[in-house]
Amino acid sequence: MDAIKDDVGAVRLAVRRHRDGAASDATDWVAEEAPVALVFNGISHAVMMATPCDLAELAVGFALSEGIVARRAEIFDVEAESVCGGAEVRLEIAQPAFLAMKERRRSLAGRTGCGVCGIESLGLLDLAPEPIAPPPRPVAADGQAIARAAAGLPPHQHLTRLTGCAHAAAWCALDGTVGKVFEDVGRHNALDKLIGWLAMREIAPGDGFVFLSSRASYELVRKAARVNIPMLATISAPTALAVDIARRAGVTLASFCRQNGFVEYTAQAQA
Repeated sequence: MDAIKDDVGAVRLAVRRHRDGAASDATDWVAEEAPVALVFNGISHAVMMATPCDLAELAVGFALSEGIVARRAEIFDVEAESVCGGAEVRLEIAQPAFLAMKERRRSLAGRTGCGVCGIESLGLLDLAPEPIAPPPRPVAADGQAIARAAAGLPPHQHLTRLTGCAHAAAWCALDGTVGKVFEDVGRHNALDKLIGWLAMREIAPGDGFVFLSSRASYELVRKAARVNIPMLATISAPTALAVDIARRAGVTLASFCRQNGFVEYTAQAQA
């Protein structure tokens, strides 16, 4: 049978189920994964595997969280198009930001690869973030808010319910109410989609916090710090480097978040 697509990023395929020694024909939902090229002012900058939904948000969020642009106003236009079994997202950005991006690309030429997420020199890793801008209202890890977010996230995870194969990034109000959720086969992509959505709707990062269904890797914390997200809460564990970056940037990091508790990694130890 032909694949049937769902608008949340899944396809329905014919499968054969094996259980208790018996086999039966059935159908199952499987998450989509497609190449997505991000093109800045006519130059292809990155190709990633992603769930091919919410691509404008993905591109805007990537541009901001990777420091290609410093603010949403430097992105003049975003256009997504299906091409060659994947998608291409074309962004028109301010000339100073584009020239800086080209200079960074030139600095990669001739370097020996270290194999870290496409970065070709350890010296190019940005592991020393500036402190985030303090939000108008302090955002601190709060048990009730985190419990509300943990309880409120699953009903929004439509792709996960269909396929069991997606990460989620949720924007939560300060009281933990889940406002918007993006899902993707890549946890970085889910966060970028959320960051792009916040920027495109001019929502201040200090008005809430981000709740992730994944672990807290250093890349996710670094992305949050670049766009001044004051708190990151995750269901799974952090890495030591993620904790270090959060502390340097002033991002509150809470992990192992459940309805009955969490671990805060950036709190000052009490004497």
